[in-house]
Amino acid sequence: MAFVDSHCHLDDRQFSSDRDLVVQRALDSGVKYMLAIGTGEGPPDLETAVRMAKAHDSVFATVGVHPNDAAKATDDTVSRLEELLTRPKVSAIGEIGLDYHWDTPKELQLPVFRDQLALAARANKPVIIHTRDAWDDTLAVLRSDWAGTGLPCIMHCFTGNVAQAEECLELGFYLAFGGVATFPKASEIREAARITPPDRLLLETDAPYLAPVPYRGKRNEPSYLVHTAQVLAQVRNCTPEELGAQTTSTFERILLPPKE
Repeated sequence: MAFVDSHCHLDDRQFSSDRDLVVQRALDSGVKYMLAIGTGEGPPDLETAVRMAKAHDSVFATVGVHPNDAAKATDDTVSRLEELLTRPKVSAIGEIGLDYHWDTPKELQLPVFRDQLALAARANKPVIIHTRDAWDDTLAVLRSDWAGTGLPCIMHCFTGNVAQAEECLELGFYLAFGGVATFPKASEIREAARITPPDRLLLETDAPYLAPVPYRGKRNEPSYLVHTAQVLAQVRNCTPEELGAQTTSTFERILLPPKE
C-alpha cells in the first residue's frame, strides 16, 4: 500500500528535534513520497524545501512565496525562484495565492501571486494554491491568469463546499484533501471529496498543522496521512489501497519529473 503526502512543511521548527524520524515513520506507514512545501518563513530564504529534498530520497520540493509573506518579496525574488525551479527535485511553485484572514494587504498579495503564476507558466510547472477568506478573488485570478495554460493547479487543503469543488473541477484543477476531512462536522468537505474524479484527487497532511482524527489538536506528521485515506476511501466506496494507488499515480503524473 503506497500513499503520497502532497503537501507538508518538513522544514517547520516543530520537526527540529526529530525530522529524520518523522520521515522514516512516514515511509514505514506506507507513504512513498512527500512533497515539502518551500515557502518557509518567506524571502530571502527560498530554499527550505530544496534542502529537505536533498537530504531525503523520498522528498520532493516546491518553491514559492506564501501570500502572508508578500511584503517580504523584492525585485530579486522572482529571478531567484526562476533559478530554483531548474533544480532536479523541484516539482512546482507553491504554496501561493491569497489570504485575507490576516493583515497582509491584498494590494501587496495580488501582484506577488500573479508574478508567480506567470513564472510557473513560463517554466511549465504546476502551481499549488493557498486561499483563505479570499475565494472569489483567488478564482478570478486563476481564471484570468492560469486556466488557459493547461498546466496543473492543485487547490491545497480543500475545505470549500460542493459548489466550489465543482467550480475548480470545471476549470480542470486538482483538489487536495487533508486531515480536516476527518473532522466530525466536515461532511461537506467529504462530499466534495466524494464527487472529485479519481484522477483529480490528492491526499495531503499540511503537517505539522491540521492533524486528522484521532490526532486532532496534536502535531501532525506525514505518517498520519493513512487516517485521512481511510476516511476518504470509505466516503468514495473504495479501499484505502485503491485510493492510495489512484492518488499516487496522479501525483507521479503531475508532480514528478518525467523519467529519462
